[in-house]
Amino acid sequence: MSLPMFPPADDPGPSTGPDVRHGTTVAALRYGDGVVMAGDRRATEGYSIAHRAIEKVFAADRYSAVAFAGAAGPGIEMVKLFQTQLEHYEKVEGLALSLEGKANQLGQMIRGNLGMAMQGLAVLPLYAGYDLRRRIGRIFNYDLTGGRYEEADYHATGSGGRDARTTIKLGYREGMARDEAIELAILALYEAADEDIATGGPDVVRGIYPMVATVTADGFELASEPEVGERFGVLIERKRAEGQRP
Repeated sequence: MSLPMFPPADDPGPSTGPDVRHGTTVAALRYGDGVVMAGDRRATEGYSIAHRAIEKVFAADRYSAVAFAGAAGPGIEMVKLFQTQLEHYEKVEGLALSLEGKANQLGQMIRGNLGMAMQGLAVLPLYAGYDLRRRIGRIFNYDLTGGRYEEADYHATGSGGRDARTTIKLGYREGMARDEAIELAILALYEAADEDIATGGPDVVRGIYPMVATVTADGFELASEPEVGERFGVLIERKRAEGQRP
């Protein structure tokens, strides 16, 4: 079977599909008291910036967090449905699912989106939480079929995921304190934005910074924008002192 040939005037060109807003880079890592999850704020539409301050990190329930990379519309809807399902289960059964049960539930939702993913509307969540039974933080990532894979210490996904993972790998150590873990997550997103055009770095002019959250035995807590902004300011000054232009 030969490929169809077109005259230059009739060449249909590449098939790019509809313009869809996509979220980019999210990361999570374990530390002494639980897990840190972070995500940049940029959404892209083709080669354009569609949104500069999209939210990609959410509380799934009191003791877990979920972030997503991929098609923004389906991703946000999946997160909302996941939150509702966890809340509904707890109200009906009178107790919360285990962390593994929650991770499995999210995997089933991703599998249900496989048809849309094959059409280019893929959603790749990153799930993390504090396991009240084991008393540790745990991290799960997924593939397009809903396959669930637990990560020992850290993971990052999205278009800048490789650069973020490399940065965390170089700076990670077991039992880190909260401040150290947040600083490493911030550095990972900074380096990802430096290499990946779809990942948004700190926008000092507009005051837009990546979202950072922690999940511990005390529950989900979103770091304040002033705290994240201050930490990015310290990072930028350190880069300047090292002779790098931020």
